[in-house]
Amino acid sequence: MNKEEKRALRRKRLMENKTYQTMDGLTRYMDRYYLDALISIIPSWGDAFALLCVIPFVYFSLRVIKSIPLTLAVLNNALRDMLMGMIPFFIGDIIDIFHRANIQNMEMIQGFVDGNEAVIKKVNQRAFQSAVVLIVLLLLIALMIWALVSFGSYLYSLVASIF
Repeated sequence: MNKEEKRALRRKRLMENKTYQTMDGLTRYMDRYYLDALISIIPSWGDAFALLCVIPFVYFSLRVIKSIPLTLAVLNNALRDMLMGMIPFFIGDIIDIFHRANIQNMEMIQGFVDGNEAVIKKVNQRAFQSAVVLIVLLLLIALMIWALVSFGSYLYSLVASIF
């Protein structure tokens, strides 16, 4: 069996994996049918739900493909999507329509499965950058949550003082 046949067999085996099929379904519903943008209308909770949908991608990249750089890139996309989705006044929801983190994650995973040298090289080059960005994104998400809670408290106290 030559290298190309081995790659095709591995790709077929991975595509038959339940987690891969779950990721494909999530990508279809969350990004192609814009469910991600629709559930983001629920402030913060919609974005948190969308972040939970990245768990199969992380599991597949870490446990099945066994690539830490790919896992970091997947997490980077997911957290960036969550942060952008948390921008208030429906701006984040509009951004969610165009960002499509799940499609990007699927393309990276498929590039690894297919042995696409350009994708593998790109993800490997971004491994350190992704780790730094993940830390910054987690801090920004915490800051955004604090800002939203503070703004909500301010609005509540403003409304309470009127009545």
